[in-house]
Amino acid sequence: MRRELTNRRRSISIMAPTRKRNVKLGNPAEPRIKAAKLDLNSIVEDILSSRKNANDVFDIFDLLQSENEKDVVSAVDACGNLFSALLERKKLHKGKLPEEEEALSGTYNAEDKYNIFMRHRYNDCMEMLLEHLCHELHDVQVASLCCLMKFAAAQGQHPLEDLDWSEHFTFPRELLQTVVDRLLSRTTDKSLLISRFQEFLENEDVRYYVMSSIRENMGKNKGEVIPVYQNNLCTLMCNITMPKEEAELSNFMVKQEAKHEDWKAAKLLEHKRTFERMWLGFLKFKLPTSMYKKILVILHDSILPHMSKPTLMIDFLTAAYDVGGAISLLALNGLFVLIHQHNLDYPDFYKKLYNLLDPSIFHVKYRARFFHLANLFLSSSHLPLYLVAAFAKRLARLALTAPPTALLIVLPFIYNLIRRHPSCRVLIHEPSADDEPLNDPYLMDEEDPAQCCASKSSLWEIKTLQRHYHPDVAKKAMLINKPLSQQEDDISELLETTTYELMERDLKPASAKRVPLEFETATRLLPKGGRDVMGHHFCLA
Repeated sequence: MRRELTNRRRSISIMAPTRKRNVKLGNPAEPRIKAAKLDLNSIVEDILSSRKNANDVFDIFDLLQSENEKDVVSAVDACGNLFSALLERKKLHKGKLPEEEEALSGTYNAEDKYNIFMRHRYNDCMEMLLEHLCHELHDVQVASLCCLMKFAAAQGQHPLEDLDWSEHFTFPRELLQTVVDRLLSRTTDKSLLISRFQEFLENEDVRYYVMSSIRENMGKNKGEVIPVYQNNLCTLMCNITMPKEEAELSNFMVKQEAKHEDWKAAKLLEHKRTFERMWLGFLKFKLPTSMYKKILVILHDSILPHMSKPTLMIDFLTAAYDVGGAISLLALNGLFVLIHQHNLDYPDFYKKLYNLLDPSIFHVKYRARFFHLANLFLSSSHLPLYLVAAFAKRLARLALTAPPTALLIVLPFIYNLIRRHPSCRVLIHEPSADDEPLNDPYLMDEEDPAQCCASKSSLWEIKTLQRHYHPDVAKKAMLINKPLSQQEDDISELLETTTYELMERDLKPASAKRVPLEFETATRLLPKGGRDVMGHHFCLA
């Protein structure tokens, strides 16, 4: 289809009828194609130097559709140089573009006919570059993407359409929308190309209009979401890094000559609003578990702080917290931000946090994150006795089957709870004889910490851990035999400890001390006289 269009354009070329091309596209054996391969820069210079060479643009288009990767990349660079120069020289028709047949038979002068002809070639070039964004070769995709963004920058400085100044100023929004639509493919994974596109997102205006384009693209999606499309969408959105302050909005691809302060892309509040609408629109989709986790990992740090109304995420986070498992653990970060910074009232929060404590908590890769946040949530001295006792008792019970790396976190964690809440010392000093059968009133299966009877129990599990096979764990468990110090243990250094690190530390031999055995260090087994050992040490009668 692309080749047929180009051939049709050639047949109606109006600038130099004697130079019409009847060359078949994609045939490298033609002499003119060989010449084009040799020096594309000369062809570009010839086209720019004289209108009579306008038809030479088709030689570049032939290479643009070649099967050779180097030829295509070279042709893309040539197109970028050619049409950027034409835009700068204002040699492309501005405004509504007439058909070429109309220009040929109309009353246009030679200059206007040239501008109309080259504007059609410019449109043809952009269509081919957009098709190359789905090329099988990654280098061709990257070259085409960079060329299209080069056109976007040039069009911003030299617009081809009469844009609505009050709404979009001179930014080529339609071109960027088309690029974003191709990046959000429904059939091909575009993760690599999107990672290359990230450098353009550092421009404030590009980022703003990309977010708007993503919203429009999602609005076109109806029915079931295709996984490939959803993955491309998530990848592009996660690559957007928002500024934190108004003063950071200084890097623009297209600088507006007037009314820059009134431009939405120059206002941080407008960025936040567009960012917020984009994410809220995306989170309406049904997300696979892997994507759910990926978003929750970055939500508290890369999404919530940049939203104009973070409280709009309450429904999403509370729903994620109700899912259970690793997703609930990851939702804790976002809920922590909303509770402590935005006064979120969540009555059942501690009850659900309590129910997250199960044996799997010691084996997930988010263990360090969970204990860090749990430590913050349980740091308040106003928490009731039954609640703190329930957490301490449940952790102690789970510790009986936990790995050593987890126990080195859990034991100091329990000790810190007791230090913060002295009323919990009753769990240590519960009297019982050694030979008395243990009748623990604690109900492990009770979901409500207020009904589990933890405050009536004791931490006998820690006494059991004093006979643990790992010496570090046994040493930590022995600390409960003495009055705990007022200074809390710093568990931050223990959160990332892995089993491998623990084994390496245990297997590493301790530095041996040199013990002197004689006043004078022996240097040899026998003395210099050569006498045997028996004769040297014993005098026989």
